[in-house]
Amino acid sequence: MSWQRKINKALVRFTGFQVNRVGNQGIAKAAAPAPAKPAEVEIRPPADPAADRLLTAPVFIISPVRSGSTLLRSILNAHSALHAPHELHVRRLRVEFGTTLASKAMAALGHNQADLEHLLWDRVLHRELVRSGKRYIVDKTPANAFAYERLATCWPDARFVFLLRHPASIATSWHEASPDKRTPDEAALDALRYMKAVQRAKSALPGLTVRYEDLSAEPEKVTREICEFLGVEWEAGMLSYGEQTVIQKGLGDWRDKIRTGTVQPGRELPPEESVPESLKPMCRSWGYLP
Repeated sequence: MSWQRKINKALVRFTGFQVNRVGNQGIAKAAAPAPAKPAEVEIRPPADPAADRLLTAPVFIISPVRSGSTLLRSILNAHSALHAPHELHVRRLRVEFGTTLASKAMAALGHNQADLEHLLWDRVLHRELVRSGKRYIVDKTPANAFAYERLATCWPDARFVFLLRHPASIATSWHEASPDKRTPDEAALDALRYMKAVQRAKSALPGLTVRYEDLSAEPEKVTREICEFLGVEWEAGMLSYGEQTVIQKGLGDWRDKIRTGTVQPGRELPPEESVPESLKPMCRSWGYLP
């Protein structure tokens, strides 16, 4: 390092100024300040629930990837009172202020950025529900597990169904979904992120916990429990959910089993010795290993 650069670094460190060379003369210049981190927006419940929310008691299936959530949402969507469309990803919808005046104007109305995003989310879901002609909407986007606090704040009357599956089965299915994209070990670690998020949500929120293995083995029993939790009558037609209107990667399960229109048996549980070490703590937490 040249002596000029050493002097420059020392000046920046101790004085906040740096020396720029112009010919044979040095000119002291203030170092550019580091960009300020944007202030965190307060996440708060609706100030006036009757005016700020159109939805009543939305239902969120909180689950990891490849846990049978598309099967569950297909079953629930076959109910006359429940509309469970494809994964909606509404938490990724953002509102931005184009100018400082827009920000000031909304603040004068009592809205911050998060408040406006909540209004947008609620309007999008409510519009979809109205178009369906049903009573309650159900969203099963797996990434919602990472935003459970925000969802519970946006809709204080939301109901949560936690869907679990053997962690090793999740990891295997996640690898099989994109074998060219992830190795089995990478799939296990990536799926584990979702499992940990689901566990945090499950520990923090009230709700009903169901298992994919039970749903596929005893669909009537499990769906009766879900209907009781949601306060709707059980309907036998739920178990033959029929053709799906949206089967597309990124919006839900797109593979052959879900296309059958009926509940199919799940895969056998993996033996303990085949479970990756990274997944064993979660297997124990969820009761799949002693």
